[in-house]
Amino acid sequence: MIKKNQFWRGMLLGALAGGAISLLDKQTREVMCENVQKTTSKVTYVLKNPGEVTEKVRKTAEKLKTTVKQVSEDISYITDKVEEFREITPQVTDILKETKDAFTKSDEELLLAEVVGEEEKIH
Repeated sequence: MIKKNQFWRGMLLGALAGGAISLLDKQTREVMCENVQKTTSKVTYVLKNPGEVTEKVRKTAEKLKTTVKQVSEDISYITDKVEEFREITPQVTDILKETKDAFTKSDEELLLAEVVGEEEKIH
């Protein structure tokens, strides 16, 4: 004898029983009635106007595709700029070091010239 898994059947029957019991409440029945009417209206509209719905879905898909493409291009651009920044940073660091060294040497030479000049005045 083959054993059948009764789990899903039990879940479905339990859900149906729970739904039926919840409909004993008047407010719940009214809300459900409104929701069923709205859903029926929307389904009827879709069935009567499939071309319009298809066009809306197509336009939305196009917008999404365009947005994804733009975001992809933006990410690529930012990645390129970050890479450029990585390449430029060592060059800028070297230039700053050279500039600092040049100013430091100039200051040292001026200080030395002042000291030597003072000593010449003393002698």
